[in-house]
Parts: sequence; structure tokens; C-alpha cells
Amino acid sequence: MPEAFDPYRVLEVDPEASDDAVKAAYRRLARRYHPDLAAEPDAASKMAIVNRAWEMLGEPAKRARYDRDRRLGRENPGYEPPAPATPSPAPRAPEPPPEQVSSDWTSGRSSVGGGYDDSMREPDGLGAAGKPPGRPSGSVLNFGRYAGWSLGEIARKDIDYIEWLDRTPIGRPFRDELDVLLRKAGRRESATTEATQRRGLYRRR
Repeated sequence: MPEAFDPYRVLEVDPEASDDAVKAAYRRLARRYHPDLAAEPDAASKMAIVNRAWEMLGEPAKRARYDRDRRLGRENPGYEPPAPATPSPAPRAPEPPPEQVSSDWTSGRSSVGGGYDDSMREPDGLGAAGKPPGRPSGSVLNFGRYAGWSLGEIARKDIDYIEWLDRTPIGRPFRDELDVLLRKAGRRESATTEATQRRGLYRRR
């Protein structure tokens, strides 16, 4: 009957040795048998044995488990230590389908099911808001739900959209017009008020 593998014997330490002593013994043997440093022809196989012993004793929890099984084996001949439990992989949650986004995001159209959903556009090519109400003023948009509307018309109907457009990169060409409309609607302080408030921050009292 082959003799059981004894990591303490491999690392040449006493079973009562401290964790630091076990670690020092492993390092000493690793320097001796490391294939890149050792001249012995069987250094690689000896290093593998040393690594196996370190795997069993290197972590306190693993060493305590080995010591327990070793003690039970001596007290009960024929005792077989239980095989380490292999945790079953956690079930993977189903991945959500990739979000489908239209490459033409400014058009007011959304890509659904591989095609385009034209529910956001009117038959005549205008945006979802339909025909402009009249009295145009300012630049006319050629994208989005208000395609075909002037900025003045949009401001009278939906000032929140003007604020949104002012914050987005696509609104940069209209920044000056948007600024005037937002100040007129009271959504932004006038230039004079802002300048007065800035001066007031540092005014002596």
C-alpha cells in the first residue's frame, strides 16, 4: 500500500511548526528546486511536489482541514477524508436583448425589429408634432419631432424642448437663438442681471 502524501515531510517541517516557519521552508525549497535556478535534472518534478505540499498548507483554512483529516486518520484506521466539494456554478441570468437604436437619431424615427418605425413621422415627412402652427421665426429644424418647425414656433408650444436642445450637441448651431428664446421665456437670467450678480459676489459691504 503506497504511503500517503505528507506535506510536512515534503517541506521538512514539524507538524507543530508555525505558519511563518512553513512559509520559510517553502521558500527555501522553492529556491533550491526552481527549474530556472536548479542544476538538478529532476528539479521540475521536485518543484511540483513542493508546490503540492504548499497548496495543502499555505492557507490557514486548508492547513487546519488537513490537520483535522490527518488526526482522524491516525485515530481511525481506514478513514478516508471527504473529497473537497466542487461548487456548482451559479445559474446565469438570461441576457437582455441588445437595445436597438436608430443610427439616424435626429430624425425622430426609431429602429424596431430590424426596420424603421415610422409612427414618429407624418406622411409628408414632418416630425411627430405635425405641421407647424404658423408665424415662423428663427431657424427651421430638419430633424426630430419638430422637423419643419421654426425655433420661435417651438418655443411658443414647448419651451422644455428648447431647453433640451440648448443642452445637446445638435443644438450648438442654434445656441444664440436658443439663448434669446430662453431669456425671453424667463428660463434664463438676462445678461445684465447675470453681470450684476457676478459683480455682487465680490462687492464690498
